[in-house]
Amino acid sequence: MKDLEEKLGYTFADRRLLEGALYHSSYANEHRDRGITSNERLEFLGDAVLGMVVADHLYRSHPDMPEGELTRTRAALVCEGSLVKVAQELGLGEHLKLGKGEDAGGGRNRPSIQADAVEAIIAAVYLDGGIGSARKMIQRFILSRNPGDVTENRDYKTALQELVQREGAQELTYRLVGESGPDHDKRFAIEVLLNGRVIGHGSGRSKKEGEQMAAREAVRRMTEAEAAR
Repeated sequence: MKDLEEKLGYTFADRRLLEGALYHSSYANEHRDRGITSNERLEFLGDAVLGMVVADHLYRSHPDMPEGELTRTRAALVCEGSLVKVAQELGLGEHLKLGKGEDAGGGRNRPSIQADAVEAIIAAVYLDGGIGSARKMIQRFILSRNPGDVTENRDYKTALQELVQREGAQELTYRLVGESGPDHDKRFAIEVLLNGRVIGHGSGRSKKEGEQMAAREAVRRMTEAEAAR
C-alpha cells in the first residue's frame, strides 16, 4: 500500500479507506464472512466528487468557454478512457482485490474495473483528507492535461445524454441500420434518435464505436444549433 500512496502523493490517516477502494465486488462476495464490502459505494461518491471538481475547474479556468464545450470537455476528462490512464499511471491493476474467477478472466486489466477503482480512490482520499486533498489528486492526474489533448477520448454518448437532459424528459436511443465488410474488417452503421427522430449518424468497427460516432455528430449539430440562436 505504501508504494501506491507514494504514487498518489497522499498518505492516508485511515488506510482502511484505501483498502476498501480496491475491493471489487467479486472479491467481496468471496469474503463475506470477513465483513468485506465492495468499492461500489465509494465509486458512487468518487464519481460525484470528480464531476464537481472538474466542472468547477473548467468553469473558473475557461470563462469564455460556452456551456456545450464545457460539457464535452468535462465528459472527456472524466470518461472511462481518461480514468484508465490514471489507473495505468498508478499501476493500479496489481493492487486490486479480485475474486478468483474475475482475476483469472483478466479483471486486473479490464477498463471498467480500473476506472471504477480510480473513482473509489478519489472518494477514499476525499473521506480521509477532505475536498482539498481530493482536488489535489484530481488536479495532478486529470486536470493537468490540456483539454485539447483529450478530444479523442471524449465520451460523446455521455456528452449527448447531458445535453438532451437539460430539456427534461427525453428518450435517446441507438439503432443499428447496417453492416458491411468481411468478418475480419466489419463496419457497423448506427443512427441515434431523440424521441424517435434521427439526430446523428455514425459508423465504426464495433457497434460501440459506431454509437460514439453517431453521438459525436449529434453533439456537433446540437452545439451548432445552439450557437446560431
